[in-house]
Amino acid sequence: MRAVVVDEVGGPEALRLRERPEPAPGPDQVVIDVAYAGVNFADVLARASGYRVQSLPFVPGLEASGRVRAVGEQVTGLSVGQPVTALTTGGAYADVALAPAALTFPVPDGLDLRTAATLPIVLPTAHALVHEVARLREGESVLVHSAAGGVGAVVGQIARLAGAGAVFGVVSKPEKADYARQFGYDDVFLADDFDDRIRTATGTRGVDVALDPVGGETWRRSLDLLAPFGRLVSFGNAAGEQPWTAQFGTLAPAGAGVHAFSISTLAVTQPQLLREIAARAFGLVADGKVSVPITGDYELADAAEAHRLMESRTSTGKLVLRLGGAGG
Repeated sequence: MRAVVVDEVGGPEALRLRERPEPAPGPDQVVIDVAYAGVNFADVLARASGYRVQSLPFVPGLEASGRVRAVGEQVTGLSVGQPVTALTTGGAYADVALAPAALTFPVPDGLDLRTAATLPIVLPTAHALVHEVARLREGESVLVHSAAGGVGAVVGQIARLAGAGAVFGVVSKPEKADYARQFGYDDVFLADDFDDRIRTATGTRGVDVALDPVGGETWRRSLDLLAPFGRLVSFGNAAGEQPWTAQFGTLAPAGAGVHAFSISTLAVTQPQLLREIAARAFGLVADGKVSVPITGDYELADAAEAHRLMESRTSTGKLVLRLGGAGG
């Protein structure tokens, strides 16, 4: 089978198309003929720095949609030929991928495999940030960093559905602001002065919820913007800065809360809980209440181009790789 392989971490050129043996399923595993693979910033980090990589060489890719090729022992509820989407532990940039059965989901009725490839990370992450972690209440205000990205576009829609009183986004470039506004945002600001703009927009009150995948100075500035009893949720460290810390004396005066979320960690520690969140989140797309914008569609051999675009911080929405397995 064809697969994109990283022999040594480095730039996008480290992604090389190779022939690899097809995987076989072990107990509680599923093999998928991949139709599409989602491209995520975690894939870029894995290629560039070995983020969450156990050993070299490796095949990147955490999201795959396609049809079940084979199932291992003890797998129930999935059958050969069934259209599925899966959160893998890596290896989705290939014609055939291995996935945990617990994190392999039947594709909801009415959804194509291209759309299905965007679901396993973006939808549960966005749903968890708004509902399970921040526990947004009707009328509350929300601040979302990286509002033009895959997660950001979905968070804006889910927050609006949840009854948010105001939804504000932050983006890195002016051209991303207009793009983000179509996904439920009342206004979108640039990263350079987002704190001043938020204070003006909220009459200095601040926001009830801030969602941050950037970390570092962005995290600290967002903490300063919390309204009384506000919640700041960290779900990444795209800035690559030192991990944040919060002191009692900083949080106590306004009763602020600091939370964190990692879908990769939840997939390992609480896969059943992740399945429950995913079911609720996927239903929003199946019912037409939420859309996941796909803005880039690449052949497997062009994976490096997708990484270059994402790494340039000029990409918006979701990028996918097209493989076409099992009629995808």
